[in-house]
Amino acid sequence: MPSFDVVSDFDAHEATNAVDQANREVTNRFDFKGTGSHYELDDDIILLASQSDFQLKQMMDILRQKISKRGIDIGCLSEEEPEITGNVAQQKVIMRRGIEMLLAKELVKNIKSTKLKVQVSVQGDKLRVSGKKRDDLQSVISLLKTTDYGLPLQYENFRD
Repeated sequence: MPSFDVVSDFDAHEATNAVDQANREVTNRFDFKGTGSHYELDDDIILLASQSDFQLKQMMDILRQKISKRGIDIGCLSEEEPEITGNVAQQKVIMRRGIEMLLAKELVKNIKSTKLKVQVSVQGDKLRVSGKKRDDLQSVISLLKTTDYGLPLQYENFRD
């Protein structure tokens, strides 16, 4: 029976490269000289540190640019509020991976509402969609691509 998986993931190696490139650009830019601005990547959390809120916004733009050039969808970035204490401003950016349970239930509900003859099961942080006809599975993919869920979705393991 044909099936495929719906996942939300990114290439961690490319994310590391994007953060390294952003660090390089911040250290070379004239408007960041002497500010001590830098990025730190720890697992799926990127910490931006600088002297002011304005510089954090500029650093966020640089980060988005570098990440998108590396082929990672910037929809996986979840920005937290900046923390400004004295002359240090910090901001955490969480790189989300996996489909949360509430979103998974919404996806299942939307797929079931199409009345296509497919079965959808939640398997941890991904969805498995299976059906008898390949055309039904392709219809599900096109449905999911047209709807914005606030999280980038990828379709893997398409098997006949």
